[in-house]
Amino acid sequence: METDSITIDDLYGISPVKSDLRRELPESDVRILTSGGLKIPVHSSVLASISPVFESIIDRPRKHQGSEKVIPILGVPRIAVVSFVRFLYSSRCAEEHLEKYGIHLLALSHVYLVPHLKQICSKHLAQRLTTDNVVDVLQFARLCDAPDLYLKCMKLVSNHFKAVESTEGWKFLQDHDPWLELEILQFIDEAETRRKRTRRHREAQSLYLQLSEAMECLEHICTEGCTSVGPYDVEPERKKGPCSKYATCYAIQLSIKHFATCQKRVNGGCLRCKRMWQLLRLHSSICEQSDSCRVPLCRQFKLRMLQEKRRDDSRWKLLVKKVVSAKTISSLSLSKRRREEEEE
Repeated sequence: METDSITIDDLYGISPVKSDLRRELPESDVRILTSGGLKIPVHSSVLASISPVFESIIDRPRKHQGSEKVIPILGVPRIAVVSFVRFLYSSRCAEEHLEKYGIHLLALSHVYLVPHLKQICSKHLAQRLTTDNVVDVLQFARLCDAPDLYLKCMKLVSNHFKAVESTEGWKFLQDHDPWLELEILQFIDEAETRRKRTRRHREAQSLYLQLSEAMECLEHICTEGCTSVGPYDVEPERKKGPCSKYATCYAIQLSIKHFATCQKRVNGGCLRCKRMWQLLRLHSSICEQSDSCRVPLCRQFKLRMLQEKRRDDSRWKLLVKKVVSAKTISSLSLSKRRREEEEE
């Protein structure tokens, strides 16, 4: 088979105008042999300084000392090898080569331990993932130990599994790599578990925030008064109009009115009264000013617990803790929002 060759000028684009640069380069002492017989002249000092794998290859003793040092890089397109060598010299890679040979360059950067090129290839491939190519890229990311690219592939497969499942890549994977298929299915299952956990957490946080807001409205009604309900010593004509949290405040007012007049409350037969009772107890568990607090039964709840020496159950303690935490987070968020508005 006839062997092609490539010169330093061809490889690095050195024209006669740039002849000074040509004179500065020493003679190449190594050649890289690609598929198709192309020989690329390179410098052992450059290769050894960038890649420990090349350094190890170059340092190996040769059978014939006078023979030319040749490093074969086979199994990938020769243009990909040319682009790889150009990167070793210039730390740059043509966009069209990344587009066409990104997978091959990723493999070369992994085999010869060139982390900067590996990062560039991983980023480029991650930006061009589709449901059609994601399985192929995922396999290479796994083989080439590219965790960022691997994770992006897994997320795309998880989010668009129905579309990926119908591709040829997935069918090939099922027939030839059952372990990777199992990894993908486990990732999808864990991702769904995380989504459910996050959804439950958000729902719980929303509930704690609602209870925290209810506590604020309860204190506001019993201290300042709001529309139709207020402290016993506030004259009706002096009661304030709707507050900023009137939707919650109005519901609390209706509950207070019902609680004050309900006949079933005595024997615990009313669900609305029971909920109001729990709100008052929750307020008492949170309140730090029971002596001066104007919320009904606040001090009585605290005294009753002291007299009976009763400990709240762990679930109630957790509820109190979560409501206090939600109130603190809400206050911090409000303060931050106000500061941002003032800065604007």
